Amino acid sequence: MNKKGAIIVIEDDRDDRELLQSVFDTLEVKNEIIFFSDGSAALDHLNDFTVQPFLILSDVNLPKISGLELKKIIQKNTLARLRRIPFIFFTTSPDKKSMQDAYSESVQGFFVKPGDYNHLKEIIKTILFYWQECHSPDHYD
Repeated sequence: MNKKGAIIVIEDDRDDRELLQSVFDTLEVKNEIIFFSDGSAALDHLNDFTVQPFLILSDVNLPKISGLELKKIIQKNTLARLRRIPFIFFTTSPDKKSMQDAYSESVQGFFVKPGDYNHLKEIIKTILFYWQECHSPDHYD
């Protein structure tokens, strides 16, 4: 896990992207933030194995390739899976089936976007703190 790598945000709603960028700015996140508006563009980026992101924050419902489909593709690809990139869903409209499908593909978290900016900021802060403190086998190389 590359803790200094970019944070990949896959979000098709422009307002949500702007809100998330504001939260990252307010939290003074040092990692580069890279936004994609669909799963296909994110997959193209992630298929470049020289890219070593810190984590992926994805909506579930996306054009072209949904967040769930993207996670399945990554999960099936041994090389991609071994990169140990935390994959976290962040969605407005959760449903039980989406959550079950996400966790069956070994997603590392499933969060609902709150309507309140301060609550959103706390969720993002918590996610980032957790993964900054988390250890992985490559941490000891």
